[in-house]
Amino acid sequence: MVKIENPKGAITIEDEVFANLAGDAATSCFGVKAMAAQGRDGGIFQLKRENMSRGVKAQLDEDGSVSLELHIAVDHGVNLNALCSSIMNEVSYKVSKATGVPVKRVDVYVDTMLIG
Repeated sequence: MVKIENPKGAITIEDEVFANLAGDAATSCFGVKAMAAQGRDGGIFQLKRENMSRGVKAQLDEDGSVSLELHIAVDHGVNLNALCSSIMNEVSYKVSKATGVPVKRVDVYVDTMLIG
């Protein structure tokens, strides 16, 4: 949770807001099939739109910035380096623009590659 205070009052932003913004930004990138999460049995599964924040971990840093960890499922055959770079830029831009909170880092984990 981030609390931003100004002369008119305070704004509180829950971690789930950062996670939803990051998940939405990541899935808008070409080549991303879905956000991913690990099941109880250790298997990877895709998340539906309403559960997208489960594939993202947001952490507030001491300097007031936020760090994000994303787990994704991608299309088979995409250039992973280019895709992850695109995701990092898109997520950082959209989260900081929507919240006013600087994004310190975006770590992307490709958990599965989907064929077809």
